[in-house]
Amino acid sequence: MQDRLSARETGRPYLAGIGAGRAIITINLSRPVDVLWALENGLRCHTLAAVIGELWGDPNAVNFTATKRIALRSEASNVPCWLIRHAATPNLSAARARWRIGSAPSARHPHDQQAPGMPRWSLDLFRAHHARPAKWTVTYDRTTDRVDPLPLPRNREVGARDGAARQLTG
Repeated sequence: MQDRLSARETGRPYLAGIGAGRAIITINLSRPVDVLWALENGLRCHTLAAVIGELWGDPNAVNFTATKRIALRSEASNVPCWLIRHAATPNLSAARARWRIGSAPSARHPHDQQAPGMPRWSLDLFRAHHARPAKWTVTYDRTTDRVDPLPLPRNREVGARDGAARQLTG
């Protein structure tokens, strides 16, 4: 489920690895309140594998009460739910785990130092009920279709830019 601005800015969801044999239901809605309503009602259907909603920015409809209803409904139905908020601030939420996900500089290409290599992302688990906050940098390997964490650098000297992009383990 996407609101209109998320669909325009990020495009249609693409779920690699799902395959043609799986049914994916996509819903484009005009208002963020409708996305939240559809999320909550989708979580009532026990036959769904997961429910994902995308919203742009900080709409008034996304408040603590709305996220609490969604979290409780997800737990009651045992259907996983993700609420993806593009260009949003990390304000009050009842989400059981809160992540910040962004792009990171790609790896060096093994054959051409001027070309980008494998893609990388920075993951920041900044709030969770059952885990400590942590940060990772991960890479996607197209040949194995896996997302793997990068190893932390060992025994290296602190550089001038290390404060801007540091990695922590959980």
